[in-house]
Amino acid sequence: MLPGAPSTVAADVPVARRIDALMPADVILLGEQHDAADHHRIEREAVEALVTQGKLAALAIEMAEVGTGTAKLPAGATEAQVQDALKWNDKAWGWDDYGPAIMVAVRAGVPVVGANLPLARIKAAMADVSLDAQLSDSGRETQQAAVRAGHCDLLPESQIGPMTRVQIARDRAMAQAIVKVRQPGKTVLLISGAGHATKTIGVAQHLPTDLSIRSIQLQAGGAGKAKGYDAIWMTPALPDKDYCASLRKG
Repeated sequence: MLPGAPSTVAADVPVARRIDALMPADVILLGEQHDAADHHRIEREAVEALVTQGKLAALAIEMAEVGTGTAKLPAGATEAQVQDALKWNDKAWGWDDYGPAIMVAVRAGVPVVGANLPLARIKAAMADVSLDAQLSDSGRETQQAAVRAGHCDLLPESQIGPMTRVQIARDRAMAQAIVKVRQPGKTVLLISGAGHATKTIGVAQHLPTDLSIRSIQLQAGGAGKAKGYDAIWMTPALPDKDYCASLRKG
């Protein structure tokens, strides 16, 4: 899949059928908008579909750090035990949003693994110039533009390079987490923000080339014209919101 424009899937297509259309796949990168409730529902249904098929090798999540995971927990573990195993930060990531998808995997005996770069490694990543070479020049420029936009064009230019390295380091960490839990004939599902799921600059750039990778953008409203994905799964638009307002006030 890819090149060419991504296919656009309407909101009324059952998620199980969408998953079937992606198979076979070693990895599915499911890129969300973090505050879209429909995206969290789709994530749960995607986990359910892969579990039903017996195809889910592991659920990897941006919302917990590398080194955390549920592999040692029983299928009957409580939600509190799962949160503890993942060192869950409910202020950063609402458990009500992600818990349902996570618990489907746990109940099925499928490991859930943290995939994000640990906070303790952020400062080192900012200074690691070797990360600059992990993307092509054009890819790095695209990532820098995304960093600027993601910080509402308020970051000093001196911070663009270091913050771009952090994004690259996060993508590498997620890729490494995926590789550790891959299983022949099964699929690792990664739930992350949409920027990490794009094949042009995201996690896929750091995965082995022999893996079959499917990248999906979950998009709330709009025309579904984003690039770098195999498919765009549309959901209803959200109310207009100025995400930069609080930063401008600061």
